[in-house]
Amino acid sequence: MPLTPTGKLVARTAHGVGAFNVALLEQLEAILAGADRAALPVIVQISENAVAYRGALGPLAAAAHAAVADSAVPVGLHLDHATSTELVKEAVRRGFTSVMYDGSLLPWEENVFRTREITRWCHDHGVWVEAELGAVGGKDGSGDGAGESAHTPGVRTDPDEAARFVADTGVDALAVAVGTAHQMTRRTAALDLALIAELHAAVPVPLVLHGSSGVDDRTLVAAVDAGMRKINISTHLNGVFTAEVRERLAARPETVDPRRYLGPGRDAMAGEVERLLRLLAEGARQEQEQDQEQGPEPETPDA
Repeated sequence: MPLTPTGKLVARTAHGVGAFNVALLEQLEAILAGADRAALPVIVQISENAVAYRGALGPLAAAAHAAVADSAVPVGLHLDHATSTELVKEAVRRGFTSVMYDGSLLPWEENVFRTREITRWCHDHGVWVEAELGAVGGKDGSGDGAGESAHTPGVRTDPDEAARFVADTGVDALAVAVGTAHQMTRRTAALDLALIAELHAAVPVPLVLHGSSGVDDRTLVAAVDAGMRKINISTHLNGVFTAEVRERLAARPETVDPRRYLGPGRDAMAGEVERLLRLLAEGARQEQEQDQEQGPEPETPDA
């Protein structure tokens, strides 16, 4: 199946669509296999860090195009956390269906200016743009917010500022700070669900939850119910992949053929991709059905 525009994938769902990062071919295969099993759309993400690791965008992008052609479900291809204008433009030239320009470490005015210019260029080329609002003026005491990302502990996105940022830049989606952090290896993040609901009401574009690896299943469902639409998960899936590789090597330390451990790692990750996609698409309905089955809490008699 050809690539599907990211905007269509996000707009089609009343709940959440999973967006999963790849740096290895096995991870790409795992994401597409899991999505096919779940019969649900997915967004494949290649980050600026992954490009730096591989030394170039071209090979991984070409692999993604080739793999997606055999997929049975709609798939978007997204450039994640790009700070380089040239990388954004290269991704567009290579057929990515969306890009994220990350100016969250910049002062407000510079973030707005750069994001607006990149958004105009991408829109001229028919590409959907995500941005991140994190460098909110005054939060670090300097008056300009420089050096503070959307995921610095304690940082939260203000709904009024978020609405103004979207209006000033014209972006198609906004990543917001609501209590997550990148690279969490334990699922202990405490999300501000009330703030998500406020942002959903104030911001006229889909909201994106970064750092979702740190969020447990029930809270992920609650975040989607509150208004999150694109759910980015990377570290958690890396952990599933790596745990399986470790187990295989521990059981057979003499192994030298990487297929003997990368293959099982790929299969384990595919299973978790399938589970997460089903959770994001069906979790809210299942939670409602469970609540209905349990019935109302019994009343406590007056003393």
